[in-house]
Amino acid sequence: MNAIQPAQLAQWLEHAKAHDPQGPLPVVLDVREPWEFQTASVTPDGFELIQMPMRSVPARYMELDRTRPIACLCHHGARSGQVVRFLMEQGFTEVVNVHGGIHAWSHEKDPSVPTY
Repeated sequence: MNAIQPAQLAQWLEHAKAHDPQGPLPVVLDVREPWEFQTASVTPDGFELIQMPMRSVPARYMELDRTRPIACLCHHGARSGQVVRFLMEQGFTEVVNVHGGIHAWSHEKDPSVPTY
């Protein structure tokens, strides 16, 4: 499975933009529960943030554009890893897991994001 650390997100975004300079923004797919999203969230910067709780992904994954790079995010990386596997099984090719989730995001990328 493809995975990136939160500290590698800028590099991942640059790679996606270089691959398709005129294409739409890459996506960070937050698969946490709504209460978790309200507790702590990331600020979109060079990507579109889409909230889709893990349990809703099987019913809603067709809302996602298969041509856009997607980085899946959860609390620590386990749920987002499952979503990455599921999306790849559905034919998505540019999907990565944000290893360590929003917890690592807070430590590596943006300390203003609360941990819980």
